[in-house]
Amino acid sequence: MVSIKVKSRPSRTNGTSFFAFMQEVISKLKQQGKTRTSETYLTTLNSFMRFRRGKDLSLDEVDANLMVTYETWLRSKNISMNTISFYMRILRATYNRAVEKGQILQQYPFKPVYTGIEKTAKRAIPLRAIQQIKALDLTSDPPRRYARDMFLLCFYTRGMSLIDMAFLKKRDITNGILSYRREKTGQQLFIKWETCMQEIIDQYDIPDSPYLLPIISKPGTNERKQYINESHRINRHLKNIGKELGLPLPLTLYVARHTWASIAKSENIPISVISEALGHNSEATTRIYLASLDTTTIDNANKLILNLLQ
Repeated sequence: MVSIKVKSRPSRTNGTSFFAFMQEVISKLKQQGKTRTSETYLTTLNSFMRFRRGKDLSLDEVDANLMVTYETWLRSKNISMNTISFYMRILRATYNRAVEKGQILQQYPFKPVYTGIEKTAKRAIPLRAIQQIKALDLTSDPPRRYARDMFLLCFYTRGMSLIDMAFLKKRDITNGILSYRREKTGQQLFIKWETCMQEIIDQYDIPDSPYLLPIISKPGTNERKQYINESHRINRHLKNIGKELGLPLPLTLYVARHTWASIAKSENIPISVISEALGHNSEATTRIYLASLDTTTIDNANKLILNLLQ
């Protein structure tokens, strides 16, 4: 994640700089190993800095009027309400940290702005669309073929996120089982390794790399940045493929995850099994029912879905 190069001008007040305080929060998150969270904070700070045109402000200048103005500015940029809420909640968390440290009195500047979550548009596509994507002849267009294959591998592996795919090691496959931990939750998942998965891996194997996929093409060299850049490239090509096929929504890797879950539900696979397969760990009630679930049940569910493509 690259910070925008904006030279911030100091605030006219004597209070602590908001930009500096947030940058300090970001640095501490990185030190704690919370790389993904630090990136979301940096994205938010970059947006807020653009709104301020690089002009810094003190913590005590953060008030309700300013936040309402920022929300209006975001709306003028056609930013979705969920993204606006995302930015506001991160800014609020930063502000609350300053309150906890006694650097500012709580004035509740985020009360008048939107911090909820709107129901998102459907992100799943029908099974026949997956079949169309799989059947595409992209041999003359290697970049798009690679993007398509990563989409299919994401689908085959029950909607695995790209960041988890990127850091899979060859040693993670043992006795026909892929084992990995979700970067987002730390939960360990097990997936039965199927022939269709291996067929994709065989096309992109880098003999001297410890990684299963070429998403990280230069191990040991700014791997996080390589993953981010590759994510942008893959999704850009997928969107082009989606347009050519006339799909009703932008095709991204996230669509593969939603589609797997949608198809699983349509095949009457229990919600508890779907939840476990996707690696969800925030559904406390589901967790109780899944305490002793045999992973064979999940593997069978995935096999059923993959067979539908044949």
